[in-house]
Amino acid sequence: MKIRKCVVTVAGPRQRRLPLQTLVSGGGAPRSVLALLLDEACRAGAEEVCLVVSPGDREPYSQVLDDHRGRVHFREQNEPLGYGHAVFQAREFVGGDPFLHMVGDHLYVNRRAGGCASALVSVAEREECAVSAVQPTREGLLGRFGAVGGQPVAGKAGIYRIDTVLEKPTPTEAEQKIVVPGLRAGHYLCFFGMHVLTAGVMEILGDLLRHHPRSSASLSAALAGLAERERYLACELPGRRFDLGARYGLFIAQFALAMSGKDREEVLSQLFEVLALDESGAAAEAEARR
Repeated sequence: MKIRKCVVTVAGPRQRRLPLQTLVSGGGAPRSVLALLLDEACRAGAEEVCLVVSPGDREPYSQVLDDHRGRVHFREQNEPLGYGHAVFQAREFVGGDPFLHMVGDHLYVNRRAGGCASALVSVAEREECAVSAVQPTREGLLGRFGAVGGQPVAGKAGIYRIDTVLEKPTPTEAEQKIVVPGLRAGHYLCFFGMHVLTAGVMEILGDLLRHHPRSSASLSAALAGLAERERYLACELPGRRFDLGARYGLFIAQFALAMSGKDREEVLSQLFEVLALDESGAAAEAEARR
Protein backbone atom coordinates (compact mmCIF):
# COMPACT_ATOMS: atom_id res chain seq x y z
CA MET A 1 0.00 0.00 0.00
CA LYS A 2 1.71 3.15 -1.25
CA ILE A 3 0.21 6.61 -0.89
CA ARG A 4 0.96 8.73 -3.94
CA LYS A 5 -2.17 10.90 -4.12
CA CYS A 6 -3.51 13.65 -1.87
CA VAL A 7 -6.89 15.42 -1.75
CA VAL A 8 -7.13 18.86 -0.14
CA THR A 9 -10.58 20.42 0.33
CA VAL A 10 -10.72 24.22 0.22
CA ALA A 11 -14.33 24.76 -0.92
CA GLY A 12 -16.04 25.35 2.44
CA PRO A 13 -17.44 28.86 2.98
CA ARG A 14 -15.12 29.46 5.94
CA GLN A 15 -12.15 27.80 4.23
CA ARG A 16 -12.02 29.59 0.91
CA ARG A 17 -9.73 32.54 1.73
CA LEU A 18 -7.64 31.05 4.51
CA PRO A 19 -5.34 28.97 2.25
CA LEU A 20 -4.51 32.12 0.27
CA GLN A 21 -3.00 33.87 3.31
CA THR A 22 0.76 34.27 3.57
CA LEU A 23 2.73 33.09 6.60
CA VAL A 24 6.45 32.73 7.25
CA SER A 25 7.57 29.11 7.18
CA GLY A 26 9.82 27.49 9.74
CA GLY A 27 12.63 28.03 7.25
CA GLY A 28 12.03 31.77 7.32
CA ALA A 29 10.52 32.16 3.83
CA PRO A 30 7.08 33.67 3.06
CA ARG A 31 4.73 30.91 1.89
CA SER A 32 1.01 30.76 1.32
CA VAL A 33 -0.93 28.50 3.66
CA LEU A 34 -1.76 26.37 0.62
CA ALA A 35 1.93 26.00 -0.30
CA LEU A 36 2.69 24.94 3.28
CA LEU A 37 -0.01 22.26 3.05
CA LEU A 38 1.37 21.05 -0.27
CA ASP A 39 4.87 20.96 1.25
CA GLU A 40 3.44 18.70 3.96
CA ALA A 41 1.81 16.41 1.41
CA CYS A 42 4.95 16.11 -0.70
CA ARG A 43 7.13 15.28 2.30
CA ALA A 44 4.70 12.41 2.90
CA GLY A 45 5.28 11.07 -0.62
CA ALA A 46 2.34 12.57 -2.53
CA GLU A 47 3.17 12.96 -6.21
CA GLU A 48 -0.20 14.39 -7.29
CA VAL A 49 -2.62 16.61 -5.39
CA CYS A 50 -6.28 17.33 -6.08
CA LEU A 51 -7.62 20.66 -4.82
CA VAL A 52 -11.39 20.76 -4.42
CA VAL A 53 -12.41 24.41 -4.83
CA SER A 54 -15.54 26.51 -5.17
CA PRO A 55 -16.50 27.79 -8.63
CA GLY A 56 -14.35 30.77 -9.58
CA ASP A 57 -11.58 29.99 -7.10
CA ARG A 58 -9.25 28.11 -9.43
CA GLU A 59 -7.40 31.24 -10.57
CA PRO A 60 -6.56 32.72 -7.14
CA TYR A 61 -5.39 29.31 -5.93
CA SER A 62 -3.27 28.86 -9.05
CA GLN A 63 -1.40 32.04 -8.09
CA VAL A 64 -0.20 30.69 -4.71
CA LEU A 65 0.95 27.18 -5.66
CA ASP A 66 4.62 28.27 -5.73
CA ASP A 67 6.77 25.31 -6.80
CA HIS A 68 3.87 22.80 -6.71
CA ARG A 69 2.12 23.95 -9.87
CA GLY A 70 2.98 20.88 -11.97
CA ARG A 71 1.48 18.33 -9.57
CA VAL A 72 -1.86 20.00 -8.76
CA HIS A 73 -5.23 19.10 -10.31
CA PHE A 74 -8.43 21.07 -9.68
CA ARG A 75 -11.98 19.86 -9.14
CA GLU A 76 -14.92 22.17 -8.42
CA GLN A 77 -17.70 21.66 -5.91
CA ASN A 78 -20.47 23.37 -7.84
CA GLU A 79 -22.92 23.43 -4.93
CA PRO A 80 -22.20 23.84 -1.19
CA LEU A 81 -23.53 20.42 -0.20
CA GLY A 82 -21.12 19.68 2.62
CA TYR A 83 -17.71 18.35 3.44
CA GLY A 84 -18.38 14.80 2.30
CA HIS A 85 -19.72 16.07 -1.02
CA ALA A 86 -16.52 18.10 -1.47
CA VAL A 87 -14.33 15.04 -0.92
CA PHE A 88 -16.50 13.08 -3.37
CA GLN A 89 -15.63 15.52 -6.16
CA ALA A 90 -12.15 13.95 -6.21
CA ARG A 91 -13.45 10.43 -6.93
CA GLU A 92 -12.16 10.30 -10.52
CA PHE A 93 -8.77 11.62 -9.42
CA VAL A 94 -8.57 8.99 -6.67
CA GLY A 95 -9.75 6.09 -8.84
CA GLY A 96 -9.11 2.88 -6.92
CA ASP A 97 -6.08 4.19 -5.01
CA PRO A 98 -5.66 5.01 -1.32
CA PHE A 99 -5.03 8.70 -0.69
CA LEU A 100 -3.94 11.23 1.88
CA HIS A 101 -6.61 13.78 2.74
CA MET A 102 -6.10 17.12 4.48
CA VAL A 103 -8.46 20.00 5.15
CA GLY A 104 -7.46 23.39 3.80
CA ASP A 105 -8.15 25.44 6.92
CA HIS A 106 -5.68 23.66 9.23
CA LEU A 107 -1.91 23.76 9.53
CA TYR A 108 0.15 21.02 11.12
CA VAL A 109 3.34 21.61 13.09
CA ASN A 110 5.71 18.87 14.16
CA ARG A 111 9.31 19.65 15.15
CA ARG A 112 10.37 16.11 14.24
CA ALA A 113 11.77 15.45 10.78
CA GLY A 114 9.24 14.66 8.07
CA GLY A 115 6.10 16.24 9.48
CA CYS A 116 2.69 15.01 10.60
CA ALA A 117 1.47 13.71 7.23
CA SER A 118 4.64 11.69 6.75
CA ALA A 119 4.16 10.03 10.15
CA LEU A 120 0.52 9.21 9.33
CA VAL A 121 1.34 7.80 5.89
CA SER A 122 4.05 5.62 7.42
CA VAL A 123 1.49 4.06 9.76
CA ALA A 124 -1.05 3.52 6.97
CA GLU A 125 1.48 1.89 4.67
CA ARG A 126 2.75 -0.35 7.46
CA GLU A 127 -0.76 -1.37 8.60
CA GLU A 128 -2.13 -1.51 5.04
CA CYS A 129 -5.46 0.10 5.89
CA ALA A 130 -7.21 3.43 6.32
CA VAL A 131 -5.89 5.50 9.23
CA SER A 132 -7.15 8.81 10.64
CA ALA A 133 -4.91 11.05 12.68
CA VAL A 134 -6.40 11.91 16.07
CA GLN A 135 -5.43 13.87 19.15
CA PRO A 136 -6.77 13.61 22.71
CA THR A 137 -9.01 16.64 23.12
CA ARG A 138 -10.86 17.95 26.17
CA GLU A 139 -14.63 17.69 26.08
CA GLY A 140 -15.14 21.46 25.96
CA LEU A 141 -13.79 21.43 22.39
CA LEU A 142 -15.93 18.56 21.08
CA GLY A 143 -18.16 21.00 19.19
CA ARG A 144 -15.29 21.73 16.79
CA PHE A 145 -14.29 18.23 15.70
CA GLY A 146 -15.40 14.80 14.63
CA ALA A 147 -14.45 12.16 17.19
CA VAL A 148 -13.93 8.40 17.33
CA GLY A 149 -14.38 5.57 19.77
CA GLY A 150 -12.56 2.28 19.78
CA GLN A 151 -10.02 0.07 21.46
CA PRO A 152 -6.22 0.38 21.77
CA VAL A 153 -4.34 -2.05 19.54
CA ALA A 154 -2.23 -4.34 21.72
CA GLY A 155 1.49 -3.70 21.48
CA LYS A 156 1.12 -0.55 19.35
CA ALA A 157 1.18 2.62 21.42
CA GLY A 158 -1.10 5.37 20.16
CA ILE A 159 -2.91 3.11 17.65
CA TYR A 160 -6.64 2.37 18.04
CA ARG A 161 -9.17 0.22 16.18
CA ILE A 162 -12.07 2.52 15.31
CA ASP A 163 -15.55 1.24 16.16
CA THR A 164 -17.58 4.48 16.20
CA VAL A 165 -17.38 7.87 14.48
CA LEU A 166 -19.44 10.88 15.61
CA GLU A 167 -19.54 14.36 14.11
CA LYS A 168 -19.15 17.09 16.76
CA PRO A 169 -20.76 15.08 19.58
CA THR A 170 -22.11 16.64 22.74
CA PRO A 171 -20.27 15.73 25.97
CA THR A 172 -23.20 13.46 26.88
CA GLU A 173 -23.06 11.63 23.54
CA ALA A 174 -19.30 11.30 23.83
CA GLU A 175 -19.50 9.86 27.35
CA GLN A 176 -22.06 7.29 26.22
CA LYS A 177 -20.57 6.24 22.89
CA ILE A 178 -16.89 7.03 22.39
CA VAL A 179 -15.01 6.61 25.67
CA VAL A 180 -11.60 5.12 24.87
CA PRO A 181 -9.76 3.08 27.52
CA GLY A 182 -6.60 4.75 28.77
CA LEU A 183 -7.50 8.37 28.00
CA ARG A 184 -7.70 10.98 30.74
CA ALA A 185 -11.18 11.61 32.11
CA GLY A 186 -13.01 14.21 30.04
CA HIS A 187 -10.79 13.67 26.99
CA TYR A 188 -11.73 12.09 23.66
CA LEU A 189 -9.97 11.17 20.44
CA CYS A 190 -10.83 13.93 17.96
CA PHE A 191 -9.87 14.15 14.32
CA PHE A 192 -6.66 15.96 13.49
CA GLY A 193 -7.87 17.11 10.05
CA MET A 194 -5.69 14.55 8.29
CA HIS A 195 -6.56 11.04 7.04
CA VAL A 196 -5.26 8.26 4.84
CA LEU A 197 -8.35 6.73 3.25
CA THR A 198 -9.05 3.88 0.87
CA ALA A 199 -11.17 4.25 -2.25
CA GLY A 200 -13.94 2.52 -0.28
CA VAL A 201 -14.84 5.85 1.29
CA MET A 202 -15.75 7.19 -2.16
CA GLU A 203 -18.15 4.27 -2.68
CA ILE A 204 -19.80 5.01 0.66
CA LEU A 205 -20.06 8.74 -0.08
CA GLY A 206 -21.61 7.91 -3.45
CA ASP A 207 -24.25 5.77 -1.76
CA LEU A 208 -25.01 8.48 0.81
CA LEU A 209 -25.38 11.12 -1.88
CA ARG A 210 -27.61 8.94 -4.02
CA HIS A 211 -29.99 8.39 -1.12
CA HIS A 212 -29.84 12.01 0.11
CA PRO A 213 -28.90 14.09 -2.96
CA ARG A 214 -29.80 17.49 -1.51
CA SER A 215 -28.60 17.05 2.06
CA SER A 216 -25.25 18.12 3.47
CA ALA A 217 -23.20 14.94 3.15
CA SER A 218 -21.12 14.19 6.21
CA LEU A 219 -17.64 12.73 5.86
CA SER A 220 -18.01 11.44 9.42
CA ALA A 221 -21.03 9.36 8.33
CA ALA A 222 -18.94 7.89 5.52
CA LEU A 223 -16.09 7.13 7.93
CA ALA A 224 -18.54 5.41 10.26
CA GLY A 225 -19.56 3.25 7.32
CA LEU A 226 -15.91 2.58 6.51
CA ALA A 227 -15.35 1.29 10.06
CA GLU A 228 -18.15 -1.23 9.49
CA ARG A 229 -16.78 -2.42 6.13
CA GLU A 230 -13.03 -2.69 6.61
CA ARG A 231 -10.16 -2.37 9.04
CA TYR A 232 -9.87 1.29 10.02
CA LEU A 233 -7.45 2.68 12.60
CA ALA A 234 -6.79 5.90 14.47
CA CYS A 235 -3.27 7.09 15.20
CA GLU A 236 -2.20 9.69 17.74
CA LEU A 237 0.31 12.07 16.19
CA PRO A 238 2.91 13.99 18.22
CA GLY A 239 2.43 17.27 16.35
CA ARG A 240 -0.29 19.89 16.73
CA ARG A 241 -3.15 20.93 14.49
CA PHE A 242 -4.02 24.62 14.23
CA ASP A 243 -7.49 25.64 13.06
CA LEU A 244 -6.85 28.79 11.01
CA GLY A 245 -10.52 29.74 11.12
CA ALA A 246 -10.59 29.94 14.91
CA ARG A 247 -10.18 33.23 16.73
CA TYR A 248 -6.52 34.26 16.39
CA GLY A 249 -6.04 31.04 14.41
CA LEU A 250 -3.65 32.49 11.82
CA PHE A 251 -1.67 34.32 14.49
CA ILE A 252 -1.28 31.23 16.67
CA ALA A 253 -0.31 29.07 13.67
CA GLN A 254 2.30 31.63 12.67
CA PHE A 255 3.72 31.68 16.19
CA ALA A 256 3.90 27.88 16.22
CA LEU A 257 5.74 27.87 12.88
CA ALA A 258 8.19 30.44 14.21
CA MET A 259 8.82 28.46 17.39
CA SER A 260 9.58 25.34 15.35
CA GLY A 261 11.88 27.08 12.89
CA LYS A 262 15.33 28.57 12.51
CA ASP A 263 14.29 32.04 13.69
CA ARG A 264 13.01 30.84 17.06
CA GLU A 265 15.52 32.84 19.14
CA GLU A 266 14.93 36.03 17.17
CA VAL A 267 11.15 35.76 17.52
CA LEU A 268 11.39 35.03 21.26
CA SER A 269 13.67 38.05 21.71
CA GLN A 270 11.18 40.32 19.94
CA LEU A 271 8.30 38.83 21.91
CA PHE A 272 10.08 39.61 25.19
CA GLU A 273 10.64 43.17 23.98
CA VAL A 274 6.94 43.58 23.24
CA LEU A 275 6.00 42.15 26.64
CA ALA A 276 8.50 44.41 28.39
CA LEU A 277 7.11 47.43 26.55
CA ASP A 278 3.61 46.45 27.58
CA GLU A 279 4.69 46.05 31.22
CA SER A 280 6.49 49.39 31.29
CA GLY A 281 3.46 51.11 29.76
CA ALA A 282 1.15 49.55 32.35
CA ALA A 283 3.52 50.63 35.15
CA ALA A 284 3.59 54.20 33.82
CA GLU A 285 -0.19 54.32 33.66
CA ALA A 286 -0.45 53.04 37.22
CA GLU A 287 2.06 55.65 38.42
CA ALA A 288 0.12 58.42 36.68
CA ARG A 289 -3.10 57.43 38.44
CA ARG A 290 -1.55 57.75 41.90
